[in-house]
This record gives sequence, C-alpha cells and structure tokens, in this order.
Amino acid sequence: MSTAIAALALDGAKKIHQLTVQEFEKILKQKGPDTEISFPGTGYCFPLAYALLGAEVRVLGDISPVLEAARKILPTAPPDKSAWKDPLGDLAAAGHATLLAGEAMVGLRYLTGEEPREGCQGFIIDEMLRTLGIQLVDGRIAGFAALLGAAPDSATAVEIVRGFQKKNILVFVGGESGGTSIIDQLKEEKVKLGWDNYLVPYGRDTFSAIFVLNWATRVPLTYGGLKKGEREDIIRYCRERVPALVVALGEIDEYKVAAAAGAISLGFPVITDNEVPQLLEPGLCLHEALVAEPDYEQIVARSIQTRGIKVRVKEIPIPVPYAAAFEGERVRKADMRVQFGGKYSTAFEYLKMDDLDRVEDGKIEVIGDNLDSIEEGGHLPLGIVVTVAGRNAQKEFESILERHLHSFINEAMGVMHVGQRNIIWLRINREAYQSGFRLSHLGEIIVARLHNDFGAIVDKVQVQIFTGEDEVARGIEEARKSYEARDERMAGMTDESVETFYSCTLCQSFAPNHVCIISPERLGLCGAYSWLDGKASHEITPTGPNQPVEKGRVIDREIGQWEGINEFVYEASHRSLERFSIYSMMIDPMTSCGCFECILAIIPEANGVMVVNREHAGMTPCGMDFITLAGMVGGGVQTPGFLGIGRLYVTSHKFISGDGGLKRLVWLTRELKEQLKKRLIKRGEEIGIPDFYDMIADENIAVDSAALLEFLEKKNHPALSMEPMF
Repeated sequence: MSTAIAALALDGAKKIHQLTVQEFEKILKQKGPDTEISFPGTGYCFPLAYALLGAEVRVLGDISPVLEAARKILPTAPPDKSAWKDPLGDLAAAGHATLLAGEAMVGLRYLTGEEPREGCQGFIIDEMLRTLGIQLVDGRIAGFAALLGAAPDSATAVEIVRGFQKKNILVFVGGESGGTSIIDQLKEEKVKLGWDNYLVPYGRDTFSAIFVLNWATRVPLTYGGLKKGEREDIIRYCRERVPALVVALGEIDEYKVAAAAGAISLGFPVITDNEVPQLLEPGLCLHEALVAEPDYEQIVARSIQTRGIKVRVKEIPIPVPYAAAFEGERVRKADMRVQFGGKYSTAFEYLKMDDLDRVEDGKIEVIGDNLDSIEEGGHLPLGIVVTVAGRNAQKEFESILERHLHSFINEAMGVMHVGQRNIIWLRINREAYQSGFRLSHLGEIIVARLHNDFGAIVDKVQVQIFTGEDEVARGIEEARKSYEARDERMAGMTDESVETFYSCTLCQSFAPNHVCIISPERLGLCGAYSWLDGKASHEITPTGPNQPVEKGRVIDREIGQWEGINEFVYEASHRSLERFSIYSMMIDPMTSCGCFECILAIIPEANGVMVVNREHAGMTPCGMDFITLAGMVGGGVQTPGFLGIGRLYVTSHKFISGDGGLKRLVWLTRELKEQLKKRLIKRGEEIGIPDFYDMIADENIAVDSAALLEFLEKKNHPALSMEPMF
C-alpha cells in the first residue's frame, strides 16, 4: 500500500523541483548570483538547507547547489511497482527533496516581495521559538499542529481548531483546497487569529507549509546543541522530541502528498480526512506515519494519539472554553463588556495563607456589583482575595501561588488579565459575558487550578471578590503590607544564607544536557523561576525537575564553584559538564537551553560586557545581533564570554561577581535600561558610583565598539581601568 503513496509523492516532488528550478533560473537572470537573499529574523539562513545539507544560503547563487542536491536525492520509481524494493525510503527521499526545493521557492518569493501573503505570518522568526520555550517545556503548549487545506465547511474548521486549542496545542493554519483556505473559513466565523490566540495563519498554498516545517526543524538547532548538516541526528531529534504533526484537509493532489512526505521525512506524522492508503508501521515516525480519519469529530483525538502527545486537561466548570491557548488573548476596547483596574479603577489580587479550620474549601463570594449591573463598556474597582490552607503549605509560598493567578485567569477565553499585585488590569469581552461568564467564575478557575496544580501543598481554597470601593480600599491596605513584608523577606536572602541551591532540568525535554542552578541571588535564565519557585516546586513534586542541591565543599568562592554543585551538574548533564561556575561567564559558565530572556556577551575592546534582550532586533557593539548570539549560546553548551540570563539577574549583587560584577556593564538595550532604571540607580549607589546608570550606553549611543569606546572614555567608565577579563 505504501507504493501508491510513494509514487504520488515522487511525482509531486519532481514537479515542485521543476517549478522551483524554472523560477530560480528566471530570477537569477534578472538579478544575478550575488544578490543577497534571506528570510527575516533567523540565524539559520535557509533553515532546512542549513539543517539537512549544512548549506548557508546567503546570496542567490547559493541556491543552485541546494537544488542540485535535491535533484540527486530524488529517486526513480520502478516501472513495476510490485518490484519496488524500498518505497518507504524513497518516500522519505522525496520528502527531503520537497523540503529543499520548497524552501528555495518560498525564499525566492521573499526576494520578489510575494511573501508574506496578506493576513499571514509567512516565515516564522527564531524569536518566537525562544519566546514560547518555557511554555513548550512545562506543558502549557503540548505540541504543534499544522493544518493544510480546508475543512468541508467553516463550522467544521472552527470545531477542529477549537479541539486542538482546548488540548493546549499551538495551531498553524494555511494552504487551500478547491480554492478555499481554512484561514478564510475561520475569518468567516470571526475566529481571532494570531500568536496571542495560539492560532497562526502561515500562508495560502501548499508551498507555504514549509514555513511551519522549517520552524520546527530549528528546535534541535536552538535547544538540542546540534549543528548544521547533522542530518540524521536532527531528524532523530525531531522524531523523538518535537511534538509536531500535520493535518491535511480537503482534496489530495501530488503537491499535498509531497508536502506530507516532507513532514513524514522529519518524523512528523500526517493525518488526513481522505480515505488514502495508510502507513501504520513505525519507523519514519514514532508511531503511524500516515493515518486516514474521515470522522471530523475524531480527527483531533486521532491526531494527538498518532503523535503520542501527552495532554494535561483541566475540566473547569465555566461557560467559556478554557486552555493555555487563550492565555495571550487581547480583549480590545471595541469587544469589551467590562473592565477593572488599569488606569480606570483600583484593582488588586492577594493570596494569603491561613489555618485549615479557618478556610472553607471551594467557597466563592462576590461582594458588591456583578457584571449584570454594569453598563456595557463600564468599569468597577476589583479586589480578589484568595485564602489558602494546607498541611504542607508555607507562608513563603504565598507570592509563588499568587503569581500564578495571572496565567490561571488568562486561560479563560474572552478574559484578559495583565499585571500582578495592586497593578492588575482585567477585561471581560462581550462574547464571554453573553455565554454566561460572571465574576464568580474567576473564583471557580482559581479554586480548580490551585487544587490541580498545587495539590501537594494546597488542601483548601476560598475566594472573595470585591467590587465596592470601600471594601477594595480596605483590602488593598492589608495586601500592601503583605507585599512589603514579602519583598523584605526575599531581599534579605543571599546565596551565603542557604546551604542548598535548586536545580531546574525542565528544559531537558529539548536541551538534553542543559542544567540550571538557581540560587537566591541568581534566578533561572528564563526569568520565570526563582529560588523560592524551585523550593515550592520540589515540595509539590519531589521527583520533578527542581531538586535541592547541597553546595558542599567550597572549591572557589569567588567564581562560585562548589563540590556538591559540580557533582550534581556532572550527573544531571549526562556527564557532559565537569565543572560549573555560578558567578563567572569566563570560567566554566552555566549552560543555556534557548529560553533565556537575555544574552550577556563580552566586549573585549571595552573590557566589559553588554546585555541584549530577545525582543531587540538591532545590531549590538559585539558585532552580532541577538539571533546570531543565540546560535552560539543555546543547546546546553558552555561558551566562555557568552551567557544566557534572566533580565533581573543584571541587578543582582552576584551579577558576574567572579568577573568584576556590575562595574563590567557597559551597554544595555534602551528597553532593558528603562525597565531596570530604578534598580540600576540603586545598585550604582551601592557600589559607590552614584552616576553609574548614566555611564551605561545603549543603541541610541553606540552600536559598534568604536562609538562605544568613545562614549565610555568620555564617561570615564570603571570597566576601562579594571583588570583584563581574559
């Protein structure tokens, strides 16, 4: 049965290759071989050619050897199909040729301005992979599904998409069937598209499916420490670690089959609504490679089963869909039913611990006006007070649990939550209100999620929701006192005050040899996990990714090496790292997975360091942009002089203290500098340089080392007179 599919895939791959060669030769004559060509926002050139061939496509002429390699890969089907010796192997070869030729085609389209198509993402930049990194490894995003074609009608299209979203699967939509794209079907039903909704339109024809496949192929390059051209290892990594799948909808032609073969050749199964010969034996993929599922009510479940994706489902009794897919959803003013906080009213949220006998589990009270009594578009003050009790609960867990309220509430479709503590802003849209969503449902979400996610330490949860001005004013005073006490307690913690740090191996699902060590004064490089988070996580899941690590005998206090830390890291990194310095970026630095908020890099000419955040797209004084730097730092390798960090680490007292500390900081992006302004001014005073903040350059002052040096000399920056970093 595989011979029929392999033959169709070969026909499609050959046609795609021929079309691409024709287009390439035409554009080559017009523009010449030295014309620069690139995709936006990537350090991997043409990622599929980079991964599968080790080729770096930078100018138009570089495409020629890629197309020649694709031609050589293409096998020939025997005249007698019954004598076909290896149809599955030839199917994979056809898939690889399709990937290389198809990527060249969409690259040419970028050169001629035909991509991205209107209303579509087109090429997906590297930053999105890093931005979603933590959600990928902690299960908030369970996997990726690329939908190619169109459903039989728009209602079915919505049903399929919502089915994946409810399972926390990031959905890419595109392609067409009979001239109709699933993108238009979703727009017809007024479904909101975009990254905020975990629903991304990538393009409008079969070729554009390449955008999703070359994005998925960057996972092993970004997180797995694999290098260009390591084809077999990259494919193995994709097959075993990248939870991606393709759903082909609507009529089948040789182009779709060739694209499907491309996905299968990378280890990603294809599920289709057509009755086609199936490929059910494992080998190319972990389980089945090609599955027919014509029942649209079952296609989502069958897809998840085929890929082997593990989904965490939370059934919460509220009248709107609830899943991580809706966490980034924005509620625009035009769609809003009511709002709380922001610049419109006072609003806060506060979680506190109490004795077991003083908390009534599951009790939810709304004290004051509910949504029905507010005119459309109106606003009210809001106070959300959550009281938690548990035999294993500790008061220092209050802030950790409270911080999760943001994501808990945001996962309700039609509800937007921004901020924390007493600076929250909450909006509920008209559609959620019409579905029956009311303030009490905020309580239902909080009660269910605290029990679901923190059941090891939470026995009882009680929620009070206030909307009256007097009640909110009284509640916020109590909350502020608690906020201040927490800050003082955490501020007093130092690395010297504890004998135990915490590990984080959460990202090993993608970066197998990477290990984070989190101390009170150095949070995880993703910015999401502090020492207290690690402690709470271990209490909740004793065998989980956050383990206590005894420091043990001091090896070198200045750079932060301890015998116990080294022993743990050696074993946890699968014996790939022998030594590990917590306070140095020059000597045995900590590794990075790819989820880092920022990159710390040495600038030798300035005898100092710079920090660039992943949102910054411009050049930096070290001669590399973020994307290029990220390619050096990720994947669980030690790279002296370069380090992935969380942004708040910049103002820690232990910031590269083994290399000279904060005085080494010579350049920050303007965005980071503004965000950290108060902290940097305070730290400047603490190190005896009150005007240190003004000595730090940004991109408005310098983007090359010469301009940076001129500025530093003018400011008499302390880094210039310190001992050499090397």
